[in-house]
Amino acid sequence: MIALAALLLCATAPPVLAEAENLRAQTLVIGKVSDSPRKHFTRLKPMVDYVGKKMRDLGITRTRVLMAKNNAQMIRYLQQGKVDWVTETLFSSILFEQQAGAEIILRKWKKGVPGYHTVFITRKESDIHNLEDLKGKRLALEDPGSTTAFYIPAGILQEAGLELELLSNPRQHPAPDKVGYAFAKGEINIATWVHKGLADVGAYNNLDWNTPDHTPPVFKKDLRIFHRSSDLPRGFELVRPGLDTSIKQRLIEILKNTHRDAAAEAVLNAYQQTAKFDEISAETQAILDHVREHSAVARGNLH
Repeated sequence: MIALAALLLCATAPPVLAEAENLRAQTLVIGKVSDSPRKHFTRLKPMVDYVGKKMRDLGITRTRVLMAKNNAQMIRYLQQGKVDWVTETLFSSILFEQQAGAEIILRKWKKGVPGYHTVFITRKESDIHNLEDLKGKRLALEDPGSTTAFYIPAGILQEAGLELELLSNPRQHPAPDKVGYAFAKGEINIATWVHKGLADVGAYNNLDWNTPDHTPPVFKKDLRIFHRSSDLPRGFELVRPGLDTSIKQRLIEILKNTHRDAAAEAVLNAYQQTAKFDEISAETQAILDHVREHSAVARGNLH
């Protein structure tokens, strides 16, 4: 009986596997690293549905959103072919490119802008005026996955010859010759920590600085910017290695023309208020190359 059951299992497994593979080939899957999957699902599903409908002639009949809890999980999804298409910021995009073989295909005008930059903030009465003044100070950052509130400021400090020390909480103090950093888990928390004196300095992007929900006016009047990074691309669209060429080229074509389609206005707005997508310019390519070649953070040397 056991032998018969095993024989039947072997006999039926190939058709089931073939059916699953066929179903996967008919499904366009967009992925996102998120600690708020419900929120991001509502942002991504309209876009993948919009694109999927324009790929019916290529055999796409279904769409799906697949969330990853962190970059490591998304890398596995990309390597395993579970995700076709990812939307991400600069450093995560390069990480997926380097460790999963993903391909950056377009720049994303997230929140309506093509670029942004990191700003370092402190209280107006602070004696901090340049990066060298940060030795022995506490820096509030957002989380380990943030481009402008972790990777960029950390890279700037490293390039300035400053050594970083991870703090377990903002009340802990670093060694006198190091810059201590702690994660505030939110832009408004960065502004709050600096305003309340829990951190000497905070770093996030210029859009956060100019957004009242992230930097309330009652805080902002007591704060100042003392250092800025150069401008960086706001976001990118990537595809997994091995994605069918016809699917990839159609995706590029659809996204590049989405801003011209009146029917896609709500889709773009849901998709993190994206204004449009455009090709990787020589200037953007130079930024990508610089980060790939010169940033210790992008190579995973900072934890």
